[in-house]
Amino acid sequence: MAKEEAAEVLSIDGREVRITHPDKPYFSRAIKLSKLDLVRYYLSVAPGAIAGIRDRPLVLKRFVHGAEREPFYQKRAPEGRPAWLKTVTLSFPSGRTAEEIVVDDAAGLAWVVNLGCIELHPHAVRAYDLDHPDELRIDLDPGPGVEWNDVRRVAMEAKGLLEEVGLRGWPKTSGSRGMHINVRIQRSWSFTEVRRAALAFSREIERRAPTLATSKWWKEERRGVFLDYNQNAKDRTTCSAYSVRPLPDARVSTPLHWDEVPDCDPADLTVTTVPARLAAIGDPHERMDDHAGSLEALLELAARDEAAGLGDAPWPPHFRKMEGEAPRVAPSRAKGARKSAKKTTAAKRTKMPLIVVANSPDKEAALAGLERWKARHSDVAAHLAVDDVLVDSMRGRSSTWTRIRVNLRNVPESMRPPQGTPDPDDDPTRAWREAHRKRS
Repeated sequence: MAKEEAAEVLSIDGREVRITHPDKPYFSRAIKLSKLDLVRYYLSVAPGAIAGIRDRPLVLKRFVHGAEREPFYQKRAPEGRPAWLKTVTLSFPSGRTAEEIVVDDAAGLAWVVNLGCIELHPHAVRAYDLDHPDELRIDLDPGPGVEWNDVRRVAMEAKGLLEEVGLRGWPKTSGSRGMHINVRIQRSWSFTEVRRAALAFSREIERRAPTLATSKWWKEERRGVFLDYNQNAKDRTTCSAYSVRPLPDARVSTPLHWDEVPDCDPADLTVTTVPARLAAIGDPHERMDDHAGSLEALLELAARDEAAGLGDAPWPPHFRKMEGEAPRVAPSRAKGARKSAKKTTAAKRTKMPLIVVANSPDKEAALAGLERWKARHSDVAAHLAVDDVLVDSMRGRSSTWTRIRVNLRNVPESMRPPQGTPDPDDDPTRAWREAHRKRS
């Protein structure tokens, strides 16, 4: 009975949504926000937020203990959901299927936020056509130490290339350190074809801005801003417009006009400022659906790359091996030069001297382990460049965990420490992977 009294029931467009534990802290560092505060934020930006997810299946990324604790992913629609909430059944590369939530109104938005969904993760397809994406997603992901100004410069390069191939990009801050550019496309191509177009786009940007941008999948090979072409593979999602990110200041993934990009600052776009911005200037992405374009020019670019000897690039690890794909192994784990029957994959790859220093479901604990490693090896740490420390967010079966590696490429060989036991060494997928290997 006490739990019932603690809940708050909101009436939203004629539907009642029960917010459990409304006073539960969701942000407590740079800004203090309760669960109910977060629901109210989303209701204040509902027209923009719903436009970013309407008719799209949602993966539920649930921060049930707030933004400062690790989330877990839930693909399947929860039992006991309201009868008015729509669902659709998706199939995944693994062959499995899942019934996922589709949110089309403010009541549904409040309902998923009550589950702990601080940020929203829609698929790139509509519920009425699950096989043909209507969105090309350009994800600009800066590496360690990369300046925000470099992200903005790469975004403007992307704008120019999109215009050359007859497409219109719609930029938004990622809400973290990067930027997203959404491109509405005709529903005429498969996921594989859309990803192929995205890879060609990423490689062309790398050619145009080689000191700023990279299309390299392996972190140890990257420099600057990574264009993550694999965000266009089936089953991949990115946070949508007006999503709150789990950073201490509760930044928001905010749609922009192109003329705002050169001077924008993500720190200015938070839950406390974005509602007033939306009310004052409207949604910069409001007309996106009116500008669906063709991928033909990008697919022609992909064909030219392939004819010149550029084969497919690595896919995410849970996808089956694709025809023409280069060896799906990081250079640091490669057993020397590899060649395929095709000259597209005949180039030698340099093995990187990487060691793992920390594994933990708790990112802060992993970072603390990194600092302990640096203290033990202070002479080695003095040789490291900013991008020699690789902080990987690893996805387990239903949650994320953090792996920290150190690239010793800038450390003289005589000084390089061997791989020791990571500190901490809590890889939540180890038991599952070992059992899988035994079964195989």
